[in-house]
Amino acid sequence: MAANDYHFITHWTIEGTIKEVVDILADASDLPRWWPSVYLNVQELAAGDEQGIGKVVDLYTKGWLPYTLCWQFRVAEIYLDGLSIEASGDFDGRGVWTFGQNGPFVDIVYDWRIRAGKPLLRRLSWLLKPIFAANHRWAMAQGETSLKLELARLRAAGEHVPLPPPPAATSSGPFLGLGAVVIMIGLGYWLAQRIRDRGGV
Repeated sequence: MAANDYHFITHWTIEGTIKEVVDILADASDLPRWWPSVYLNVQELAAGDEQGIGKVVDLYTKGWLPYTLCWQFRVAEIYLDGLSIEASGDFDGRGVWTFGQNGPFVDIVYDWRIRAGKPLLRRLSWLLKPIFAANHRWAMAQGETSLKLELARLRAAGEHVPLPPPPAATSSGPFLGLGAVVIMIGLGYWLAQRIRDRGGV
């Protein structure tokens, strides 16, 4: 596996039905509203067929680290218990969503295999891969929280039940500052290595 290859398996347990969960996740253009901590802007470029196969979506996303990602996904396959997407842009790869009903809960697994192409990630993964991976895990944890809130909001529609807003995107604070410091240290180290390798030191 190359330094800039990543493989994540995320598990969510959500109270609800598979249909409720899939209906929310399938509406990609609504992601910035209920998952704003990660999805800054989303545009559907192609609707796909009647099932949604071939749907193409353009995304602008972030985590808690001070960088953003521009990428697209295409719905490649739809199964009885899930679907798969193909990603391209700042990273390339494949994601597979799997859903299983377990009593009143939905067990959700997201298997995400990508190769980072964004220059920052590609060049520094050998050094900062654990931090970039933590950024992804943070983003997915925000998604689980946001999805639970969205389901609660839909069930409480018209009942005037006060619900907290979904977690917002990071714009400042200790995580952002720490991320910037770590990336700058890593970039400085990488530049020093390049200079040394070329005989500059």
